[in-house]
Amino acid sequence: MTEKEAKGKEMELYKKALEKWGNAAQKLMMIEEMSELTKELCKTFREFKGNIPAICEELADVDIMLMQMKYIFPEWKYHKIRKLERLEGALKK
Repeated sequence: MTEKEAKGKEMELYKKALEKWGNAAQKLMMIEEMSELTKELCKTFREFKGNIPAICEELADVDIMLMQMKYIFPEWKYHKIRKLERLEGALKK
């Protein structure tokens, strides 16, 4: 399977998940997954290292949900361009 085919299959999975569970349920799942990642990242300050496998697992979950959010909110692309331009300007100062 080529990289392009793999990406297409991945995108199809996101679309099917949204069709099966709906936007509202997936938005709630996004919040839950972000919360779990937040919890694991907070542990790195308390434990000075954290649980790297748990952080990576939660990052994967958030990434999967984030891709679904991009389907729900396609306008994100325009905001990203503007935010990157602002970051570029800040880095030049």
